[in-house]
Amino acid sequence: MMIRNAKRRAALLAVAGAAILGLGLSGCAGGGGGNDSSSSEGRTLRVWAGSQTPIEANFNPFSPTVLHAALGPIYEPLFFYNKTADDAPSPMLGESFEYNEDGTVITVKLKDGVKWSDGEDFSAEDAAFTFNYEPNHRDGLVSAEAPDDTTLVLTYSTPQYTNEFQILGTTWILPEHIWKDVDDYSTFTDEDPVGTGPYVVENVTDASYTVVANENFRDEGVPAIKKVQYIGIDANQSAQDLLTAGKLDWTGMFVPNPESVTDKGVISMINTPQDPTVLYTCSNAELGCTGPQTDVAVRQALNVAIDRGTIKEKAFVGLTGDISPAFTLMPRDAKWLADPANETSPQSPDAAAAGEILEAAGYTKGGDGFYGKDGTPIELSLISVDGWTDYNDAAKLIAEEAAEAGIKVTASTVQWQEFSDARQTGQYQLIMGGVIGTSVADPFQIYKDWFTGESTSQVGEEVPTGRWNFSRYDNPVVNEAVAAAAATNDEAVKKEAYAKVQTEIVRDLPYIPLVINATQTFYNSKDFTGWPTEDDLYAFPPAWGSVAAGYILQHLEPVK
Repeated sequence: MMIRNAKRRAALLAVAGAAILGLGLSGCAGGGGGNDSSSSEGRTLRVWAGSQTPIEANFNPFSPTVLHAALGPIYEPLFFYNKTADDAPSPMLGESFEYNEDGTVITVKLKDGVKWSDGEDFSAEDAAFTFNYEPNHRDGLVSAEAPDDTTLVLTYSTPQYTNEFQILGTTWILPEHIWKDVDDYSTFTDEDPVGTGPYVVENVTDASYTVVANENFRDEGVPAIKKVQYIGIDANQSAQDLLTAGKLDWTGMFVPNPESVTDKGVISMINTPQDPTVLYTCSNAELGCTGPQTDVAVRQALNVAIDRGTIKEKAFVGLTGDISPAFTLMPRDAKWLADPANETSPQSPDAAAAGEILEAAGYTKGGDGFYGKDGTPIELSLISVDGWTDYNDAAKLIAEEAAEAGIKVTASTVQWQEFSDARQTGQYQLIMGGVIGTSVADPFQIYKDWFTGESTSQVGEEVPTGRWNFSRYDNPVVNEAVAAAAATNDEAVKKEAYAKVQTEIVRDLPYIPLVINATQTFYNSKDFTGWPTEDDLYAFPPAWGSVAAGYILQHLEPVK
């Protein structure tokens, strides 16, 4: 339910923060230290990864409400791709892989001697089962076979060079002896998950859940951090209070005054802008979207009405990066940008240009200063998640800026579940949200997962598992170009395909780009070592990072 009363909202946040600070958190917070004054050994690592309360036990990696510890700490893909660098993938369950001559067959050599967390042996049969499992059987997969215990052979109908990251880096490997009996993967909550990752579930409560070191973890050895507690928090401010009080050790969140958290010398901060922050628009009327935002002219007008410079400074206190409407991460992806004019979205507002766009599309400005057509005003609803202070502030600024251009936008906040349901089913007009940046120096995965017709569905139906086209955008030119890029290892052919994609999405704006988000990670560098740093950014550092969070936990050690 939306909280519309500001005083009531403030009171609720205060109560929530007090309740969280009163939780029986594992470990001791004295001075940011551990269970005694000289050692952090044995102390629980306390994490906020964004889970809201009440926490519900759900470790199903196919679920949109999966708990964060499932994705990396418990379940793993075959290889780890570091999205902060253009590096070769690191082995996880896989040791190596190779393509056949035309890219239609990937042969993966798997690690030997790996066990599932319940003690059962892991083999290539589990990996083959995983890829043949319904939600993973895609991209033209012909067969997934296990000719022996440590070899997986994936055969596709078309070349898969460009799909490498999705296939090898985002497919969660499942234990066949558990999942073969799951009748409906979409409703299975997987409360007692069996994975190959470094941790297993110990317990789940409404307020937190705890994972402990997997004693069957493979050749890397049992993690040095024996227990990790994920704490449910409903607002950024509450999490910031816990950080300042020494009751959180690791989180990825926005803090407008980070020095207030780091000045005691216990918590350190690193900022790694990687992921686009955008306005989701339910854009496709043919797929059931309703509202003025289904008109491309309205989206174009809103795009030029936004003052990104002000949003960067006021909502994100100068910590964000400039965004490209082509969704290339600059300068990393510079070679894939077809038109230099699309390097950066406009930073200053242009109300006059917005008006020209609308008037050319048949809209007229009424006596109240707002545009409409055929007696119907443009009225747009913009939602963001209650407690996400940076996004909430940005939404308010967007509403003010749109009004200056004669576009009426009403910004409001909703609870996380309402936000998740709205974007999954397409029952919204505008949403402040994020796009998952690619883990390789190539925008292909964004184009495929966020902009193609195969990655969306009719309004009222959830988007396909593992895909993210919440805007319901479906453009045949984009679909064909993405398919062409997926089927080649020729850089020139890919550039030609990407140029077509960029022309369409820059014009159509199913997601209106805002900024490259300030991805601040706060971590306890006094009691724990092994964190990614600016000098050694071996993984994307926030606690909510899929795959990367489990990879980081393997590297951490308590200060002795």
